Amino acid sequence: MEVFDYLEGVVKRYLEPFRFYHVFGFVCIIYIAIILTRVALKRKRLMREFEEFPGPPAHWLFGNVNDFLQDGTDLEKITTWGEKYPYAFPLWFGPTLAILNIHHPAYVKTILASTEPKDDFGYRFLTPWIGEGLLVSAGQRWFRHRRLLTPGFHYDILKPYVKLMADSAKVMLDKWEAYAKTEESFELFQHVSLMTLDSILKCAFSCHSNCQTESGSNKYIQAVYELCDLINIRFRMLPYHSDIIFHLSPHGYRYRRACKIAHNHTEEVIRKRKEALTNEKEQQFSQKKRNLDFLDILLCARDEQQQGLSDEDIRAEVDTFMFEGHDTTSSGLAWILYILANNPEHQEKCRKEIQQVLKGKDSIDWEDINKIPYTTMCIKESLRLYPPVPGMARKLTKPMTFFDGRTVPEGCIVGTSVYGIHRNATVWENPHVFDPLRFLPENTAKRSPHAFVPFSAGSRNCIGQNFAMNEMKVVVALTLKKYILIKDPDHTPKMIPRLVLRSINGVNIKIRFIENEP
Repeated sequence: MEVFDYLEGVVKRYLEPFRFYHVFGFVCIIYIAIILTRVALKRKRLMREFEEFPGPPAHWLFGNVNDFLQDGTDLEKITTWGEKYPYAFPLWFGPTLAILNIHHPAYVKTILASTEPKDDFGYRFLTPWIGEGLLVSAGQRWFRHRRLLTPGFHYDILKPYVKLMADSAKVMLDKWEAYAKTEESFELFQHVSLMTLDSILKCAFSCHSNCQTESGSNKYIQAVYELCDLINIRFRMLPYHSDIIFHLSPHGYRYRRACKIAHNHTEEVIRKRKEALTNEKEQQFSQKKRNLDFLDILLCARDEQQQGLSDEDIRAEVDTFMFEGHDTTSSGLAWILYILANNPEHQEKCRKEIQQVLKGKDSIDWEDINKIPYTTMCIKESLRLYPPVPGMARKLTKPMTFFDGRTVPEGCIVGTSVYGIHRNATVWENPHVFDPLRFLPENTAKRSPHAFVPFSAGSRNCIGQNFAMNEMKVVVALTLKKYILIKDPDHTPKMIPRLVLRSINGVNIKIRFIENEP
């Protein structure tokens, strides 16, 4: 009886409202103190790990986030800091997230020659959209998928794509006739994005859409734009690093809605192709003609144990290639056409070369794309100045020592600033000047192969780089054959790094017919 009386007294004492609030408040203070202690200890550890690498001053809470104003000057800061802090410097995105930003070929060689996985911070924001495809997967999963998908980019597969790319380019160029007649300025990205989407659907998925001629905006492309913007917002806003907070936020709702649109698009493409492959006669015909597409490879691929890819794996790779195959290429093409409009003397040299190779033909063939070396050098120089993917990151699974003896420990995130490398004044003379002759064979031989990495390098280089280069050559050749590209002095693009390199205010040019065209 005395025990019960004692317990009753304890309950009354501590559950009395006033005292309960005190206890609850005390527990909250202890919890917050533990969290802050962990944050302080992690920050102290990171600062110790990066003490060999001086960098720009960072706010204790926001880091360098507020240095990036999203106003078109962010990438200029990278090159400015690069001049002050050679080889590499840390960038802070909050009190406990630091990325070692490298911007010199000697450092890039070390990280890209390794098999270190993509970082598990920024890239995990992509996973709900593109799944664990080649872009974000790691370890044995990545090795298996890479091995199974490599046949999809063989010479025999890529060769018939050139005609399909040309057909898509012609649709876009025909639409441009209205601009050529008035010589009014127009924005490139929206046109080129539709063209590259049309091209990737035809080439990789044997899907002939009317996305370039349909009225209204394309839902898939709009979804991709929104997803890229939302991933950037999530990266910059510290509370959104929490999956729960982001999921409950308005931005999280928009992200899920855009993911659904993107997934519906790819699922429809896969469904149609599966239906086609059930037709045995068509399958035998396509194999006989050696004209399998990327999706055929995905659906038919088998490893040593005769195991294929799961439905989830197939969708992840389709989502990945659908995004990377059209969005990165559209960025590259938009900037190439822009820079040729700003450099008419180089544009004219390209045009003469193309006219000489095509000899009056209204299209371009597989054999022609390797006969335009000056145009190829111009494309590469544009990719140097405006890399479609301005940066990438890896997370170290073991300590890494660079050529100068400085070391970063296991667990650190190492970012490769492709833009910073391509505009590094210690590597490139007059790095901000457009000079295609940098890519003459004799000049290329003098540089590190890691001075130019628009498609990354090493074992995790871009599996579709030949596809992308072929498409850029085809589109540039057919565009210059038909139109003269003219600079728009009233619109100077403001570069902004997203998942791909974009412009806040668009990329505008003017065009007119060349004399022997209507």
